[in-house]
Amino acid sequence: MKLLVFGDVYGRVWREVFSANIARLKEKYNPDFTIANGENLTSGRGPIEKHVLEMKAWWVDLLTSGNHIWDNENRLNWYMDREDSILIRPANYYESDFFKVPGSWYKIIEKNWLKLLVINLMSWVFMKDDMYNPFLKVDEILKSLVNEKVNWIIVDFHRETTAEIYAMTNFLDSRVSFVYGTHTHIQTNDDMIFPGWTAIIWDIGMTWPLYSIIWANYELIKNRFLTGMIRGKIDQELNWPALITGVYLEIDDNTGKTTSIEKFREIIK
Repeated sequence: MKLLVFGDVYGRVWREVFSANIARLKEKYNPDFTIANGENLTSGRGPIEKHVLEMKAWWVDLLTSGNHIWDNENRLNWYMDREDSILIRPANYYESDFFKVPGSWYKIIEKNWLKLLVINLMSWVFMKDDMYNPFLKVDEILKSLVNEKVNWIIVDFHRETTAEIYAMTNFLDSRVSFVYGTHTHIQTNDDMIFPGWTAIIWDIGMTWPLYSIIWANYELIKNRFLTGMIRGKIDQELNWPALITGVYLEIDDNTGKTTSIEKFREIIK
């Protein structure tokens, strides 16, 4: 299997950058599946249904998410609960008989009689959301799906710290094909394959303006750093060039073992 994975696609302008380049990148890598993170899809906030469907029209097979998933919950129109939804949310929110969290926390997608299982997790370290233990949750998911005939398994781990994702990859080594980090936005230089054949990259990166501070223009944000004052909303600034980052993997169809991992980083002027 050939797999193309992108980090956050951040807001309207950078959705347009993504849409203008995805066909070229798919032609270059010829992936069987294309995955992206969509938690900042709508103006740098949680996605709305319209923008999820845009990504689907641009040949994205599945969108993962993170801590911004509920920012525009009223504009998702319960799309997440539809059987044909391509958007999943973190698995380890607390659920009980008192409340059912909307949406799916994993999805099996199929092409040419081969199946890819994608799991979305969120950290419980330095995140504002109070989450169930992600290690125990992913173990529960894998055990519950032991009878499912899937060829590959990948995990989007939305987290803050290096230690936690490295511990997670050790925990899942030889059980899944790929563990990758989202949320800290900057692509890291630690793409590798663990001894048990599970690939990792601490952060996969994102599609956004190259010289920005998480998309904001420096002139709009600098007083926060110079004075400590937070005043008003920082609107998205249209600054160029743009940056698209992601990872291309090749995974054995029969064993689920990752055989190669290659990160890419393209500046779009």
